[in-house]
Amino acid sequence: MAKSKAVFQNLPTPPKAAKKPLSDTRHGITRTDEFAWMRADNWQAMFKDPSLLDPAIRTHLEAENAYMEAALGDTAALQAQLFAEMKGRIKEDDSSVPVKDGPFAYGTLYVTGGEQAHYFRTPRDGGERDVLLDGDKEALGKDYFRLSGIDHCSDHSFGIWGYDDKGSEYFTLRVRDLATGKDLPDVIDNTAGGGVWAQDGKSFFYTLQDENHRPSKVFHHIIGEPQSSDRLVYEETDPGFFMGVGGSLLDDVIYIDIHDHETSEYRLLSTKDLTAEPVLVAEREEGVEYSMTEGGDVFYILTNADGAKDFKIVEAPVSAPGKENWTELVAHEPGRLILSHMAYARHLIWLERRDGLPRIVVRDRTTGEEHAIAFAEEAYSLGLSGAAEYDTDVIRFSYSSMTTPSQLFDYHMATRERTLLKTQEVPSGHTAEDYVTRRVMAPSHDGELVPVSLLYRKDTKLDGSAPCLLYGYGAYGMSIPASFSTNNLSLADRGFIYAIAHVRGGKDKGFAWYENGKMEDKPNTFKDFIAAADHLVKEGFTSYDNIIAEGGSAGGMLMGAIANMAPEKFAGIIAAVPFVDVLNTMLDDTLPLTPPEWPEWGNPLDSAEEYAWIAAYSPYDNVGVKSYPPILAISGLTDPRVTYWEPTKWVAKLRDQAPDAGPYLLKTNMAAGHGGKSGRFQRLEEIAFEYAFAIKVAGRM
Repeated sequence: MAKSKAVFQNLPTPPKAAKKPLSDTRHGITRTDEFAWMRADNWQAMFKDPSLLDPAIRTHLEAENAYMEAALGDTAALQAQLFAEMKGRIKEDDSSVPVKDGPFAYGTLYVTGGEQAHYFRTPRDGGERDVLLDGDKEALGKDYFRLSGIDHCSDHSFGIWGYDDKGSEYFTLRVRDLATGKDLPDVIDNTAGGGVWAQDGKSFFYTLQDENHRPSKVFHHIIGEPQSSDRLVYEETDPGFFMGVGGSLLDDVIYIDIHDHETSEYRLLSTKDLTAEPVLVAEREEGVEYSMTEGGDVFYILTNADGAKDFKIVEAPVSAPGKENWTELVAHEPGRLILSHMAYARHLIWLERRDGLPRIVVRDRTTGEEHAIAFAEEAYSLGLSGAAEYDTDVIRFSYSSMTTPSQLFDYHMATRERTLLKTQEVPSGHTAEDYVTRRVMAPSHDGELVPVSLLYRKDTKLDGSAPCLLYGYGAYGMSIPASFSTNNLSLADRGFIYAIAHVRGGKDKGFAWYENGKMEDKPNTFKDFIAAADHLVKEGFTSYDNIIAEGGSAGGMLMGAIANMAPEKFAGIIAAVPFVDVLNTMLDDTLPLTPPEWPEWGNPLDSAEEYAWIAAYSPYDNVGVKSYPPILAISGLTDPRVTYWEPTKWVAKLRDQAPDAGPYLLKTNMAAGHGGKSGRFQRLEEIAFEYAFAIKVAGRM
C-alpha cells in the first residue's frame, strides 16, 4: 500500500473529533461509543430544516470538508477534465420515446444546459410537444430539488406531481391542470413520493410518512379539500413494514402493498367504491412474498409460497383473490428466478434470470405458448418497461452491455417482431470494438463461484499492472446489472479495469444467492468481494496495490467490512453513504429503516445471537490498529437511509485508532441526501470527484 499512501503528501492536520463516551449494555455486553454525540438528537426536525443542526456538529462536518478539499485539491483540474468527458458523452437535449396512452403519448426530455427533466406529451401518433412540467423552472433558487415525476388521471385532465427540496425524501404533492399548466391550490406534505388516481380523476391516494420517516398511512384526497380532511384508508401499525400504494392498468383497483425484505401482504380497494375498506388478499406469513398484477377477471400473482424459492406465478379470480383460490400457472423451477411480471389483454410476461443472465418470457394467455427474448453477449442487462395500456400486443424493453450503448425496442408479442426505437447517442463518440466486456468466475472461501463482470480497453495490458476499480453491493437481493455506463469509459480510457463483483446478498445467481448473504451468513458478502479481488490478481488483471474498492449504502458497509478484514489487499476505498454503524443503527428502533431492516440483518434488540452476528462484522465496531488504505467516505446531511453520523463517526474512529494509516477523507453534502445532488450534471460532478480520488490513489494523475 506504500504507493497509494505516497500520493498524499504534506496534508494539514486532520480534524480531531471530541470524545464523549456513552455506554450501552445489551444482553450483558457493555459497549462504549466515544463519538455517539455526532447523532443529532433533533434529527427528525433537522431533516426538514437543516439549519436546526447542532452548531458543534456542523462545525465538525465543515472542518472535515475543508480537510478533504485540502487533500484532494490537486485533483481539481482532473475533476474538471473528467466532468467534461462525462458531460461530452451525454446528449444534452435528449428526449425519451413517448409512451402511448389513450389520445396522447407521454415522455421526458432534457434541454441543453438543463439539470432537471421536463415532462411532455404529444398527440398519440405524433405532433407538437406540450410540456406539462418543467423541472428546471420548478428547481430555480433551490440548492436541492428532486422530482418524483407526474402521473396523469384516466381522462388526462390533471396530473399529480411531487418534489423533495431538502434531500430528506419528504415529498410534497401538487395537482396540475394539464390544459392550462397551472397548479390547483391542493398541497399534500410529507408524502412518500407519488399519488395514485381514482378512476374518476377527482381524487387520489397517497402514502404519508410519520415523524420517524416511515410510510405508515394511506390517505384518500379529494381535489379541492384540505389535506387535514383526507380520509385515512389504512394504517400499518407494525413499524417493521414498509407500505406503498399503486394502481392497475385497468384503473379499477388500488393496491396497498405492505412488506419488509422477506414478507408481503396486499390489500385491495375497488375504485368503484372509494369509501369501502380495503380487502385483504393473503395474510402476511413470515418469509412468504407475493406481488400482484391484474389480467381482467383474474389476478396474476408472483410468489415464493409453498417452497417456491425462485418464485412461481399463480392466478386467482378478481372476485375471490385469497390464497385458498391460488392456482399454479407458471411452475417453480430451481435456478430460474422470476423477478417481475406484467399482464396484458392477450399476454402474460415476466423477467427472469437464469445462470446470472436476464431474459424476458412472453406467454400467450389463450394457448399457454411461451417464448423468450434473450441476447448472446457474455454479460448484458435487460430492462422491461412494458406498456401503459392494457389492450396491447406491443411492449417496450431496453438492452445494453458494458460495451454496448442502451438500445430501446418495441416488441410485438404476437409476431415476435422487434423494432429498434432508439440507440443511446454518445455525442463525443464511442467505438464498442475498442473495449472488451467479460465475465469471470472467482472461487470464494467455500467453493462458490462469484461472477465478476469486467470492462476494459482491448489494448490494456493484462500483466497485473492495470489499476482496477472493483465495485460491489450485495444486499436486499439487489443485482447489479452489467449495463452500459458512459462514465466508466473515463476509467477504461485511462487504463483501468472496471469490475463488478456480483457477491452474495444479491440475486445474481438466484434467490439462494441472496439468502446466503444475509443475517448470519452476511460475512459471505465480504468474503466474496475479497475473493473477487484475489481472483483478479491471480489471473493477472491487476495487483493488490492497484485495486480501488467502491460501494455505496449497504455496499458502503461492504467497504467498511473489507477494510477491516483485508486492508492490505486494496490501494484505496470509496464508501458512498456507507452503512457502517450497523449495530448502533439496528439497536435504534426510532430510526426510519431500522425495524423494516431486521429481517435483513437481524434484530439485536431482542436476540443475543443476532446481536453477536452484527457485532462480529459491524465496520464501526471493528475498527482497530490496522494498515488501512486511503479511504474516501461520502455522506448527505439530510439522508434518512444512512444518516450522516454513520460515516462521520467511522472516519473519526479510523483516525483515532489508526492515525498513521489512511488518510481518511469525509465529504458531507450539506444540501443533499442519500442520492447525492439531484441534477444530472451535478451528479456527474460527484462521479468525477470519486473517480479523481481513484485515479490519484492509483498514481495515474
